[in-house]
Amino acid sequence: MKRLGDFTVNGKHEYMEGRKRISPGRIIPVSFLLAILFGTFLLMLPVSSATGESQDLVTALFTATTSVCVTGLVVVDTYAAWSLFGKIVILILIQLGGLGIISFTSMMMILLRRRFSIEDRQLLVDAMNFDTGNGLLRFLIRIFRWTFAVEGFGALLYTFEFIPRYGLIRGIWYSVFTAISAFCNAGIDILGPDSLISFNRDPWVLCVTMLMIILGGLGYVVWFDVTDVTIEGIKNRFTPSQTFHRFSVHTKLVLTLTASLIVLGAVVIFPAEFNNPATMGDMTVGQKILNSIFQSVTYRTAGFAAVPQDGLTPVSVLIGFFLMFIGGSPIGTAGGVKTVTMFIVGINIIAFVRQRNETVVYKREIYPELIRKATAIVSVSLGAVLVMSLLLLATNDAPMEDALFEMFSAIATVGLSRGLTPNLTVIGKLIVIVSMFLGRIGPISLAIFFAGKKSGQNRLDYARGKFYVG
Repeated sequence: MKRLGDFTVNGKHEYMEGRKRISPGRIIPVSFLLAILFGTFLLMLPVSSATGESQDLVTALFTATTSVCVTGLVVVDTYAAWSLFGKIVILILIQLGGLGIISFTSMMMILLRRRFSIEDRQLLVDAMNFDTGNGLLRFLIRIFRWTFAVEGFGALLYTFEFIPRYGLIRGIWYSVFTAISAFCNAGIDILGPDSLISFNRDPWVLCVTMLMIILGGLGYVVWFDVTDVTIEGIKNRFTPSQTFHRFSVHTKLVLTLTASLIVLGAVVIFPAEFNNPATMGDMTVGQKILNSIFQSVTYRTAGFAAVPQDGLTPVSVLIGFFLMFIGGSPIGTAGGVKTVTMFIVGINIIAFVRQRNETVVYKREIYPELIRKATAIVSVSLGAVLVMSLLLLATNDAPMEDALFEMFSAIATVGLSRGLTPNLTVIGKLIVIVSMFLGRIGPISLAIFFAGKKSGQNRLDYARGKFYVG
């Protein structure tokens, strides 16, 4: 496999179509918007509703948005409000959103043997957040093969629990739906009204769900690097340490950050919820440890709830804000600003405090342009959370803690809620819809979307101004 760059945060290109320049900051959001509108149309059909009557526009729009944006916030219970047809539509939208509309379109072009133009390749580079187009189509085909293989494996693991519980046909259907939703980090389920709360003492379901969430959130570059290097290590009889050192710096950083964030979240949540009767108070120590780890994992854009989120202590809610905002890793199905993005901002602050001229990780320098991009993504995303939270509080009678939780969850495409979503006003629901949409395009092109047309280099050299900060 060809390396796609040591560190990946975002990309930026412009494409020529005739004489017009079309930026990915417009193409990518429009593709998601069209998928949402088409999904809304399908979900408004009477055949999509469990009652046989058309759902209202806001409910259909909200459900289509949360599915395409793989968020998981819902205004109606998915298992009860939608027919089999409606659930299939939702599942397809989740898969589309998880892998990306542009990726699916490109895959269809490959299957139809249509030639890729330079513009097509450049658009795919931006949509998938790459920094180069080398080996892109081979990489895309590999993504789809591995995705369907991993989702199939996850569904197989779920059947051991769901078939005995729900019967053969329903058990297989529930397994497939849950596996795809977990891998795509959507958090939407059709098991009942309380997500996975009824399974919070079932280690098998929780562990399979965590496995799928983590695999989806690691990113495809990490998958393939780990696989290729591990196979090479087995052939050459390398030790685990030797194998790890042969990973790319991006892979080593993602694996380290992912493990560290999971442990950090669990270590904070475990004591905070240990004696909380609303969440884990009546569980055994082993169950508390497992559910603390699960809560830490699901905070990272997954959206499945194993304990009531409105019963969490303030400490767990606060660490949740932090973990939700970070999200998963680049070039995967997870949301958030991404682990590497947040790390680059943090390590740059440390470098400044230590008065170092360069920012170095694993003996590799992070170039200034990447630091600027990471800073822009984090700043704009945090600003969006604050602005949308203010709008939600101004238009809905909601506690500030719940409103912030809702907005971090929506913009980071997590899908966890403290029970606020179904009780929002129409305006409140529209605010959440916009937030989910901004959150989904954010890690890909939010900075580009707000930047507008590229202005290029400064045409004049200016004298340095004297400014004061800090």
